[in-house]
Amino acid sequence: MTYEQLTLLHLVTILPAFLIGTWLLIRRKGSPVHRLLGKLYMALVVFSVIVSLFMSARIGPSLFGHFGFIHLLSFQALFAVLVAWRAIQAKDIARHRNAMIGLYVGGMMIAGSFAFMPGRLLHDWLFS
Repeated sequence: MTYEQLTLLHLVTILPAFLIGTWLLIRRKGSPVHRLLGKLYMALVVFSVIVSLFMSARIGPSLFGHFGFIHLLSFQALFAVLVAWRAIQAKDIARHRNAMIGLYVGGMMIAGSFAFMPGRLLHDWLFS
């Protein structure tokens, strides 16, 4: 797949994840709907992160000619999903909540902000 195709696939999965994640953060926790949407959210995030790992860094230094600083947030997101999943299985609500908030802030807000910086494809698509 081309970089543009990977970016589009990433967007198709991360935009609904962002909307679902926002809804999950502001609505009542623990309901059957919350659990169902939480599973969908985690699946979308994991798929989107895997796609992002195939996208090579185009700005700044890179490791192995592929991974850039923004990929650190991809790995943070995978780790947060794992922690949140294990925490909820163990009924550790506080740890689950903290992992999900960290995922939302780090993976959605911070990484999302970087994606719209000048020189990035999303910036070019939106502002050029």
